[in-house]
Amino acid sequence: MKISNSIENNLLKIANFLEQAKVEEIDLICFPEMALTGYNIELLKSINLNDIILPALDKISQLASKYSVCCIIGHPFYERKELKNCASIIFPDGRCEKYYKLHPTEIEKKIFSNGKNPLVFKYKHKRFGIAICRDQNFYNIFKEYKDRGCVGVFILAAHYYSPKEARWKIDKNRSIPITRAVENGYYVFLANATGAHLNMISLGHSLIVDRSGCIICEADEAGEYLLSAEI
Repeated sequence: MKISNSIENNLLKIANFLEQAKVEEIDLICFPEMALTGYNIELLKSINLNDIILPALDKISQLASKYSVCCIIGHPFYERKELKNCASIIFPDGRCEKYYKLHPTEIEKKIFSNGKNPLVFKYKHKRFGIAICRDQNFYNIFKEYKDRGCVGVFILAAHYYSPKEARWKIDKNRSIPITRAVENGYYVFLANATGAHLNMISLGHSLIVDRSGCIICEADEAGEYLLSAEI
């Protein structure tokens, strides 16, 4: 998904993907890191950020209910006066759980506080874990998800770099999800942003990896796709 600074534009894309998920009979869909807002600096500095985020999440919740699709949405969120890089799991019945990025990058630490705990959620009798971008570098998170009976882990990412760095980091950011799948014997779902943002670029390559480390499906570096797999 290409992410902009406009919540309205991002919401429209999210709504379109949710409708497509319904048509394709997909039960659970994951969007990239910060998919709802992008890294909108003006918004991130706003003390009223939650007053903007919560109505948008409510609109997504209504769509999740309408289409009977569980969705994972990346966005910023104030939790006890600390700004967090968040993933909301929005269930069709209106419930919502939140995961906060455990390991912000050095640049992000100037804005975001780190989360405290991994999150396991259950949907349709299966357990899943959540990680956000740089969290993928930490084996212990994924080992805990294995120990807690997860059948898969979703990684929300927005790998924005300079064009040159983005190019040579493609293989690294593809290989880590594959490694985590093999190490733990479960599925890994990587949802990465694509396109330009804040004078940087993210080169996509979202993918789904099975328990043995085989790539079931993968996006290219520029397109916006809905990847799917039956587990």
